[in-house]
Amino acid sequence: MRAPSLLLACAATTLAALVALAPHRAVQAAPVAPSAGPEVGIGPVTKLPLPRYASLKTDRVNLREGPSKDHRTLWVFQRAGLPIEIVAEFETWRRIRDSEGTEGWVLHSLLSGRRTSIVTAGKTKDKNGDKAAIPLFARADDKADEEARLQAGVIGSVKTCTGTWCRVIVSLPQKGGDLDGYIHQDRLWGVYPNERVE
Repeated sequence: MRAPSLLLACAATTLAALVALAPHRAVQAAPVAPSAGPEVGIGPVTKLPLPRYASLKTDRVNLREGPSKDHRTLWVFQRAGLPIEIVAEFETWRRIRDSEGTEGWVLHSLLSGRRTSIVTAGKTKDKNGDKAAIPLFARADDKADEEARLQAGVIGSVKTCTGTWCRVIVSLPQKGGDLDGYIHQDRLWGVYPNERVE
């Protein structure tokens, strides 16, 4: 008679574990990125759109496996201003995704609403076979003067976006400080296609 009760105890423990995991799995499911803007859903905590872009507030942000400090750290971000996408909310925690698709949970106090973006790799290659640098124009016009050519991975502050062009400020110490210019919106990660930022 002990064997059936042992089996029932194991089954009950397994069922309890699955029930305990179910809410986390539901919260962790990543929504499909929108094609025309962030208005896909509303966050249950902030009542702001989900998903939406934000940025890291500090130079050290622990990305955790789940929404509490008891969960292990998966990654440590070490760059303030890095753009991220908020894909879920749970109490004081936000599930985020970085430009490489890595996801995890961070405390909301480590995030900023300041919009930043990362330059993505060019579609063409230069004479060395590397991805071509992306031009930063003086005006929102392909015929305007180039302020600089930006490599993939350069981070800039987003000032405005029209749905086609974004005005960004990029810090380039080797060029003498900050550069203010325009870049094609589809060359940035941190703004949605056709999104307007004012």
